[in-house]
Formats: sequence, structure tokens, C-alpha cells
Amino acid sequence: MRVSRLHDPFLRGQLAIAALFLSLGFQYATWAARIPAVKSDLGLTAAEVGVLLMAAGVGAAVSFPVVAWLMRRLGSRRLALLSQLGLALLLLALAAAPNYPAALLVMCVDGVLVGCLNVSMNAQGAALETRHERNTMAKLHATFSAGSLLAALLASGMTAATGSVGAHFGVAAALLAVLGVSARTGLLDDGARADPTAPAERTEKQPRRRRWTVPSRPTLWMCCAMVFGTVAEGAMNDWSALYLKDVAEASAELAPLGIAVVSGMMVVARLFADGWRARWGDGRVVLLGSAVAGAGLAVALVSGGVAPALAGFACMGLGIAAVTPCVYAAAARQGSDALTLVAAMGTTGLLAGPPLIGFIAGASNLAWGMGAVAASAVAVSLCSTRIRWTPEPVATEEPSRA
Repeated sequence: MRVSRLHDPFLRGQLAIAALFLSLGFQYATWAARIPAVKSDLGLTAAEVGVLLMAAGVGAAVSFPVVAWLMRRLGSRRLALLSQLGLALLLLALAAAPNYPAALLVMCVDGVLVGCLNVSMNAQGAALETRHERNTMAKLHATFSAGSLLAALLASGMTAATGSVGAHFGVAAALLAVLGVSARTGLLDDGARADPTAPAERTEKQPRRRRWTVPSRPTLWMCCAMVFGTVAEGAMNDWSALYLKDVAEASAELAPLGIAVVSGMMVVARLFADGWRARWGDGRVVLLGSAVAGAGLAVALVSGGVAPALAGFACMGLGIAAVTPCVYAAAARQGSDALTLVAAMGTTGLLAGPPLIGFIAGASNLAWGMGAVAASAVAVSLCSTRIRWTPEPVATEEPSRA
């Protein structure tokens, strides 16, 4: 007999965890969309805006020991809920920041909380896959992209309605609060163990975790793959429109299509990627996907023109989409310390990648900067050969049967 989808524990957990992923994408894109307004309100220079953006990356980079400690003390469920609430409040704090130093502090704390939510929600997703033996990480990451799209639409509407950053961020914070409340009842309990991703053979007679140790070699390769993958992902979102306008000489109407193509292909790929993982395994999906992403973008850059650029952007979105879900799942199987370190590197790459590509473009030109993005995707493919992936793919999600 088919179990009601409403009472399916896998579906309830999946929706709750998806709300966290949606929250992170929504919060990130919300403040990023209003950077021009924040720049104007605080009277910042372009260089000061660059440092402001880097502050979030610095916060994420240094958050590793804090997040690891919080994961052990609070568990993934409580840490996810607290950090999600904190990110909502930080939007209000950024809107109310009276000066540049205060805004820098807010952005640095934002990076730390992003690290907390990133680790805890991926730990929840990995635990859900393990508990129900179904793939879902790629779909969860698709909701992150959906959150970014939702934030962009809200930013456009609020900007047309009012120029007030405070009003915009107030509405966004309220929506985040609703998402947090909706996620609360469906998240997985950590139970007797603070770490839901810890190996199953550990018993309750061993409640104390050993101290953090030097990461294993496979974990370090995961960190490298995650950094290169998120650098490529973040840079494509931030630089694709400018590349189309300044290098490919696209019209003002066509330039925004760069972001739309990349984001759209990533969402579509992540909706299907769990099936690819079940059929071919995580390692092959990452290896082939990142190779397609790097090669496709490289060919587009050499060819030049608007149409090749859009085709290359589509290859990048399609190929790079499954990298982070697969690497997070692999890291979670190594325990919370490995997951925390890999997530910190991922957040750092996502936030620091766009400024890094900007520095390369400033020293040469944007074509070389985008070439570095293609090289990052190829680097992911090389790193994937050294990562310890799942021995056997698990089944894709199916309706539960009694």
C-alpha cells in the first residue's frame, strides 16, 4: 500500500532541509542585489565595496574551528535553525549599519553564519540520504539556486516600489523567518550523537569525540575540488553579463542572459543530477561534468561572439552544477570535521572567487579572467580522481511503500 506523501518521513525531511537551502540562496542574493544602494548610502568607493565583499569571504574562511565546535556542541539541527535566524537578523543589521566599519563587521559575521548554515544543512541532507537510502543532495542544492532567483525577483520589485534598503531587507527577513519556522518540525534530530554524519559503527558508549586532527588526504582533495568548483560557480554568476557586454559586444538587452543561462542550466541539472548519481556514481558525474564545463567555456572564449559565449555558459552551468552536492555528500561520510572544513572552503571560494577573477581581469583583461574560470573547472575534474566517493550509488527517491 502506498504511503501518503503528506506523511512520508523522507518527503517531510526533504522539504524542511530544502527550506534551509532556499534560505541561504535567498539571503546571499538579497544583500548582493542591493550592494549598489549600500555603496551609495555609505558613500563607498569601488575599492571599499571590494573589501566589503571580501569581508564575507574572510569570515567564512576563519569560521572553520568555530563551526566545528558548534557542530559538536549543538548538532546540525539546532545549529541550522540558529544560523538561519541569525542570517535574517543580519540583513536588518546591514540596512541599519551607520558607517563603513560597522558594515564590514556585519559582513564578516555574515560569512561566519553562512559557514554555520552551510555545514549544518549539508549534514542534514547527507543524513537524510543515509537514513532513507535515496539521493537528494542535488535537488536540495537546486533550491539554493531557486532562492537566489526568488531574491532577485523580490529585489527588482522592491526597488521599483521603494528605494529603501531597510524596507526591502525587512520584507526579506520576514520571509526568512517564515522559512525557518516551516523547517523546524521536519529537520532530523541528531539523537544521542552530536554528529549525524558520523560512522554508524560508533556506539553510545563513546559519547565524546576525539579532538580535531589533521585532515586526511582525500579530505584535502575534496577541499581543493570544492574551492575550484565554487570559484567557477560564483564567478560565472558575477562576471558573465559583463563579459557578454564588454568582450562579446552583446547589446544591453542580451547581456543579462548570461546569468539567466548559467542559473537556469544549473537548476535544471541539479533537478536531474540525483538520477545521474544513482546511475553512474558521484565520481563519474563530477569528473565528466567539470570536464565538460571547462572545455565548453574554453572553446567559447577562443571562438568569441555572443552565441558561442552563451553556449559555453550553458556548458558551465550544466557541468558544474553537480560538483558541490557530490563533494558535500562525500565529505559528510568522512564525519563532521571533514564536512566543516570542506564547507568552509566552499563558502570561501564562492565569496572570494568573483573578486579574484576581477583582479585577474584588472591585470590583463576579462577574457583571461574567464579563462581562469574554465581552468578552475578543469582543476575540479583532476581533483575528482583523488577523492574517495561512494562505493555504490544509492537508489533515487521513490514513493515509500508499506
